[in-house]
Amino acid sequence: MKSRKKTFGSYSREDVIFLLKDISHAELENGTEEREKSMQTGGHYSESLPIEYQPSQDYMNLFHQSLDEHKWKMAAAIRTVAEKIYRSKGSDLVLVSLARAGTPVGVLIKRYLSFAYQISVPHYSVSIIRGRGLDLNALSYIVKKHGSEAVQFIDGWTGKGAITKELIQSVSGFNSGQQESVSHSLAVLADPGECADIYGTREDFLISSACLNSTVSGLVSRTVLNKQYIGPHDFHGAKYYQDLASLDLSNYFVDAISALFPELSEQTVDMDSDAGKTWQGLKDIQTIQEEYGIENINLIKPGVGETTRVLLRRVPWKILVQNSGNPELKHILYLAEERNVPVEVFPNMSYSCIGLIKPINGGEQ
Repeated sequence: MKSRKKTFGSYSREDVIFLLKDISHAELENGTEEREKSMQTGGHYSESLPIEYQPSQDYMNLFHQSLDEHKWKMAAAIRTVAEKIYRSKGSDLVLVSLARAGTPVGVLIKRYLSFAYQISVPHYSVSIIRGRGLDLNALSYIVKKHGSEAVQFIDGWTGKGAITKELIQSVSGFNSGQQESVSHSLAVLADPGECADIYGTREDFLISSACLNSTVSGLVSRTVLNKQYIGPHDFHGAKYYQDLASLDLSNYFVDAISALFPELSEQTVDMDSDAGKTWQGLKDIQTIQEEYGIENINLIKPGVGETTRVLLRRVPWKILVQNSGNPELKHILYLAEERNVPVEVFPNMSYSCIGLIKPINGGEQ
């Protein structure tokens, strides 16, 4: 089984090990319009990569402003999630973050556990792809090295629950085929979709790392599953954008949050069991799908993080916001204006905002 080179990614190996095949040599980037057409006419998003968005100085100022405004909330959410994980599994634990959005969160949870309990738990970042599943070669590697009971999956936030369902299906199939007992429990900072097992909050708040792409995720691309580069025994692939090193804020971001751990208030973390999965977010999406006549539910991307991705990497049709005066949405409104994307107020939803992707037929589906 092929793994990555030791130099892959800009994080320290003490923070995370990427179980990804290095395909930095591959020419996979396509223009946004071309990639969107491919995805909506039978191609799969994991076979190519978007061109990395290079933000303006104004946008970078918004990133730094959002980090300053939300860093305490993120630090508190990290503590809450980490304490719940530790209570559940103790020190016999391996963190498995879902690349990319889960990676900085996993780094921070690992750092918190080191700070609070003086333990160094393994942390891997692996690929999961909607419609293709979790990288089972990577999971098999982890289980052989650490056992099945220790695994805790990590992501940044939930949307409508597609990745949650993908994780459940993949892990269940793995357990059945390998006679293992890996838990598909998913821990996230923000769970507005109400479909995670462990969460810091169900508020749809801005996790600042969502504002950027590889430059806040270890200079690692989205993960790739393209048969031209990935064999049956390989880990899923990714590119390492070393040429963006001068713009890299990956370690700056995690350092800014982890520096706050000693200063968090002594207030006891609410360790009551998290509320069950209601999948309320998916119900809201189905209402919007019907109201706007959108046939393909995959063209609806809910939550601050997913809406940001739509504006950075897809072809947006319009943005729905629960409250246009919400300070969490400054960067959303900036990007929408920059791209001439209309913004509509849609108050009756559990998300702060939702991004709607333009159907390739040009109609409003």
